[in-house]
Amino acid sequence: MPQEIILASGSSIRSDLLRAAGVAHRIDVPRIDEESVRAALAAEQAPPRDVADMLAEMKARKISDRNPGALVLGCDQVLSIDREIIGKPTDVDDARAQLRRLRGKTHMLLSAAVLYEDSAPLWRHVGIARLHMRDISDAYLDDYLSRNWDSIRHSVGGYKLEEEGVRLFTHIQGDHFTILGLPLFELLNHLILKGTLPS
Repeated sequence: MPQEIILASGSSIRSDLLRAAGVAHRIDVPRIDEESVRAALAAEQAPPRDVADMLAEMKARKISDRNPGALVLGCDQVLSIDREIIGKPTDVDDARAQLRRLRGKTHMLLSAAVLYEDSAPLWRHVGIARLHMRDISDAYLDDYLSRNWDSIRHSVGGYKLEEEGVRLFTHIQGDHFTILGLPLFELLNHLILKGTLPS
């Protein structure tokens, strides 16, 4: 009988990516006060990479604790510019301020994935993508937000690269899956080497 895989994330995009890659799984969303954890780590001046990794690990551990024998995948993504982490916009004005901060500059998306089994970590990876946003005009920015707010309201930085947000950028370094929130190539390689997935 194949080992059960649980995605400890409410992200439909991550679940869709796993499903499209042929990774059978179920979803169990952990209840974690992410804002408090982020604030505590920020107070300790933790680097963005550590913040993403810690949040992914907390999610995986919480679900693993109540699912012995299962392979649990915890994930998190942070956006960093000049070592400062930017979260999901609280409203359209916050999204406008975020995009103004990002325009004309390069920022990073860090997507962490941690696998747990029987309350112990087995594997972890933080994928990094660098994205350079064009110097968009205020007029385009306002039009973009009015057209896309319902879609981007839960996205860090106020954009989705898989939608009109791609027009905001001149170039990216890193793979598309990391930008979507899951370092999929590295995860699949590990699952195949572990024997969880056939090769």
